[in-house]
Amino acid sequence: AAKQTLAFAIYDMRFSDPLRAQLAAALRDRAEAGLEIRFCYDADKPPQPDLAAGQDPAPAGTGAFVQSLGYPWRRIAGMKLMHSKFVVRDGQAVWTGSANMTDDAFTLMENNIVEIDSQPLASYYAQNFEQLWEKQNFEHTGDIHTEPVPLTFSNQSANARVMFSPGCGLEIDSEIARRVRAAQRRVRICSLLINSGTLIGELGNLLRRGHVAVDGIYDRTQMEQVYVQWQEVPQNRWKIGALQEIIARAGLIGKNSTPYTPAGRHNHLVKKYH
Repeated sequence: AAKQTLAFAIYDMRFSDPLRAQLAAALRDRAEAGLEIRFCYDADKPPQPDLAAGQDPAPAGTGAFVQSLGYPWRRIAGMKLMHSKFVVRDGQAVWTGSANMTDDAFTLMENNIVEIDSQPLASYYAQNFEQLWEKQNFEHTGDIHTEPVPLTFSNQSANARVMFSPGCGLEIDSEIARRVRAAQRRVRICSLLINSGTLIGELGNLLRRGHVAVDGIYDRTQMEQVYVQWQEVPQNRWKIGALQEIIARAGLIGKNSTPYTPAGRHNHLVKKYH
């Protein structure tokens, strides 16, 4: 459906030959029609990442894959993660969500994907893409002033606002906590990890008040690795007991996934929403 431009911002992109052939054919068709196609991808993946230090855990190969497609690209540097996963089409629509562009993401993981047909929202994503493209580093990007935009979903009206990190990271953390604090009936969680101290604090307060139902799911296996990291940092140790109390009181369901290794089978619960 693209007529003018396609802008890809991707953390991890490594398809098997059959899926690569489909993608390459679709891109070639659009390129021959005169479209501008560009890629920004997460780079600087250390061969043996120090996960506890926040280094990039994704397998190598994204750079080689993207460059093999033959379109303009930018390596987005930094020892941590350029974790974006979005495509902007013609500056008018966006495809985004929790999914990486890998076979495992589409066949083994639980992911959520949204398609947003909104020029105002697409323009925010386009601004973020241009910041990445120009700086070639994710530091000092994402500080974009955004406003709620009216949308319609399933014949119902709603306002949607998008925010980008790291520029708005603290604001995003505070906004999630504010919405949890303002809940009147229910908070439902679906998340790979629950590691924000601000969110853990608000969930604990909500459960102690006892007026709002809290339930949901998380990835138990991946959280076990986070507990180990918290134990090694004295100021984070309080989170272990606090989160375990939340899990017990709310009855959160933990998925048992394959322990993470870069080259292993990736079947984690990657959805993220509250």
